[in-house]
Amino acid sequence: MRVLLAEDDGPLRSVLDRGLRENGYVVDAVADGTAADLYLRTYDYDVVVLDWRMPGLTGIEVVEKVRRRGLHTPILLLTARDTVSDRIAGLNMGADDYLIKPFDFGELVARVQALQRRPATALGPHLICGDLEFDPAGRTATVGGEPLGLTGTEMGLLEVLLRRSPAVVTRRQMALAVWSDEADAVGSNTIEVHLARLRAKLGDRTARIETVRGSGYRLVAR
Repeated sequence: MRVLLAEDDGPLRSVLDRGLRENGYVVDAVADGTAADLYLRTYDYDVVVLDWRMPGLTGIEVVEKVRRRGLHTPILLLTARDTVSDRIAGLNMGADDYLIKPFDFGELVARVQALQRRPATALGPHLICGDLEFDPAGRTATVGGEPLGLTGTEMGLLEVLLRRSPAVVTRRQMALAVWSDEADAVGSNTIEVHLARLRAKLGDRTARIETVRGSGYRLVAR
């Protein structure tokens, strides 16, 4: 899944960027609110993590702009403001959650995962199609209770297909969700190669990946 991270503290931004990637996320990391707003006008994200105080637009100003445009992407605010009135103001502006600095990285990941499970953006704690089950928090996939043994890229493709199932997922949507540089994936046969390997691991199961000619791919139960 793709996450936008906006944090003006360089060392903290690097730590969060690296940690989120290690947890299976594709991350766009920026240093100010103006850049964050530009990225949100350009790309689709599953979750946005914004620092409250940033150069250019503040995190709360980005939230306000995003909500005025009708974008419902879940937003987590990072803030040193710990008064009740500040937290209420942030939530009233349209943020979905907040995390007070300093915080434990494990809690940030847990909150990002919780935002993914919100009804507007996800299907539940575990994603299921036929006898295929995926646990986003544990990053595990099983078929009939047996582990599939997927690579990180295969796991990302499976997750984006499951979250949108039975709808069609375009190649660009897959590239944006799974690869840091979507142009490389879209402009080559990279996606098809990884999908072929994923199909082989799924085998003759009740969940299958269908090719929708001219549109993309979808995951359906037999």
